[in-house]
Amino acid sequence: MYFDSHDGTRIAYEDYGRGTPIVFVAGAMLPADMWEYQIPYFTDRGHRCIAIDRRGHGRSDRPADGYDIDSTADDLAALLDHLDLTGVTLVGHSMGGAETARYLARHGEHRVARAVFLSATLPLLKQTDDNPQGMPQAAFDALSTAVRTDRAKWLARQTQPYFATHLGNDVSPEQMDVTYRQCLSTAPWAMLKTQEACFHADNRAALRGIGVPTLAVHGDADFSAPVDLTGRRTAELLPECTYLEYPGAGHGLYVSHAERFNADLLKFLAG
Repeated sequence: MYFDSHDGTRIAYEDYGRGTPIVFVAGAMLPADMWEYQIPYFTDRGHRCIAIDRRGHGRSDRPADGYDIDSTADDLAALLDHLDLTGVTLVGHSMGGAETARYLARHGEHRVARAVFLSATLPLLKQTDDNPQGMPQAAFDALSTAVRTDRAKWLARQTQPYFATHLGNDVSPEQMDVTYRQCLSTAPWAMLKTQEACFHADNRAALRGIGVPTLAVHGDADFSAPVDLTGRRTAELLPECTYLEYPGAGHGLYVSHAERFNADLLKFLAG
């Protein structure tokens, strides 16, 4: 299924089940398929589950522009408007968490009942004068160079730390390969631009302004979004937040800790 977004970009989405809606917003480089261990679980429990392919990802169009957080948040708004959804729980992973926060800041909360930030790249990754613990520009430039030089090699090297299997997390080589191929299928241009967007996006004010109940879940072994820089600071900025930190979990805890996360999310939805 598709809809036309704010600038005419054709965006793909999936829609399953009936009941109170949950909209899953994937992390950068990942399509809607990343939620394969969440969507059946929640549709079986009476929820309507919707997942979006970000522009440049999955089956969506691959335009040259629109990969900044404002534009992709507007894509999310276009989806909610297209389906005329209300009472929504937004679940955003990684960059999807940043898009969720920006959506609420730009479009308000009239369609949204709750928000979930899963391993989110919030509130600000970049090192600045008022964010000294952030990533230096030079470190990001080195990452970008590695991606531009050999994208496939860079992704392959990230796969094991992504799931923190060195800490005993039970993620099969086959599952790691699925995730690697999902990331590799993203448009190379979109990958570069979404990484830039994640690095520069400042959502500190957006988080402070959120008025709906929120759940923030983060792994303390997250290599992609270190918990000291992201998860813990996100929880401090949110006015009404339940914060859960998973020992030994990496960035891909929606797979490695799917059973626990699903149970925690179900409890949050019931509350």
